[in-house]
Amino acid sequence: MRAVRVGMLGLGTVGSGTLAVLRRNAEEISRRAGRAIEVTHAVVRDPARARQVPLEGLTVAADPAAVVDNPAIDIVCELMGGTEPARTLVLRALAHGKPVVTANKALIATHGNEIFAAARATGLMVAFEAAVAGGIPIIKTLREGLAGNRIEGLAGIINGTCNFILSAMQSRGLDFEQALTEAQALGYAEADPAFDIEGVDAAHKLTILASIAFGIPLDCARVHVEGITGVHRADVEHAAELGYRLKLLGIARRGPSGIELRVHPTLVPARQLIANVEGVLNAVLVQGDALGPLLLSGAGAGAEATASAVVADLVDVVRVSTADPHNRVPHLAFQPEYIVAQPVVPIDEVCCPFYLRMLAEDRPGVLADVARIFAEHDISLEAVLQKAPSGHHRHVPIVFLTSRVRERALRDALARIADLPSIRGGVISIRIETFAAGA
Repeated sequence: MRAVRVGMLGLGTVGSGTLAVLRRNAEEISRRAGRAIEVTHAVVRDPARARQVPLEGLTVAADPAAVVDNPAIDIVCELMGGTEPARTLVLRALAHGKPVVTANKALIATHGNEIFAAARATGLMVAFEAAVAGGIPIIKTLREGLAGNRIEGLAGIINGTCNFILSAMQSRGLDFEQALTEAQALGYAEADPAFDIEGVDAAHKLTILASIAFGIPLDCARVHVEGITGVHRADVEHAAELGYRLKLLGIARRGPSGIELRVHPTLVPARQLIANVEGVLNAVLVQGDALGPLLLSGAGAGAEATASAVVADLVDVVRVSTADPHNRVPHLAFQPEYIVAQPVVPIDEVCCPFYLRMLAEDRPGVLADVARIFAEHDISLEAVLQKAPSGHHRHVPIVFLTSRVRERALRDALARIADLPSIRGGVISIRIETFAAGA
């Protein structure tokens, strides 16, 4: 039986890693797939650029449409990134009767509904495991391994750049800018890091996970997003004193009034396993009604880590190429007719505990004024941490941990507190998530 021929759109970090894994593990992969899988064509912007894998044996093109349209190609592997021309090329490949493997989270999060509809109409697969959390098989786990569970919620460290920055601030006392500069020097952050540090990348990934977990349409516009640019080293240090670590989390959770979809900095108890995922590693914590908590952790980016997921998708596509399309695992886990929009809880209605820090004048009665405002808004306090004044400073930091509180009530209280003449500047607030014991 002849080899399955793959046309690769993009031969950058992930593309090169995928080619290397396919070549190195060719025999093992063919034993698993039942046929050899070979990359025969590739789209390369600069053929002269040095790469870790040689281009010998590949037909190299500058025009991706030429690869997509080539009748000799069996599977199109889209590793270009971005939404265009990726969307057009993926739809074109499907129209030509070619299944697609992609690692493009922005494409799936923003155009996945359209792409999957086109795939169903042509009876083809679109595989996208590598779009979320690199080499961690979280999509297959949610879609297949946990098919017997009602997913109650999930939370993920799904951006390695942010996790590296926050880990460096935690472990080495760096300021945000220092940690970001180091991440850029090591290649963990782009020259323009906004997509990562503003939470957009994590929001795309959360959109995909939530759709698979709950059977809802892909709609990244409904995710509440906050990045880490406002995180201060002082808050990382105070949180550690109180037994917490700071992470950027993507959180999707069922509730009585709808689904919470939010990405933001979050304090997590230091005893939790997910709080101890450091550096550029990713982790996803899933809560199923039958299984309980499940934590998957590993490399969320990198050439061969992501290639691991891309190659696994290629094997899956080859395995099911002759199967009845109606009996395949659905793209978003649920049968298409059961993908149903559900209400998303506005962030003002979300309830959770909070960490709060303010600079207060060091004199009697200030703490009582603040506590009175909290009481008037039915906000209970779990802990108070007041730092001793240093030097001739008239203001000292005070840290509060609240019980669960509705966000709207907290914002109203904080607005009043910020107006007190004894409070300097605004009030820093960070949400807290405790998760299941031991998870």
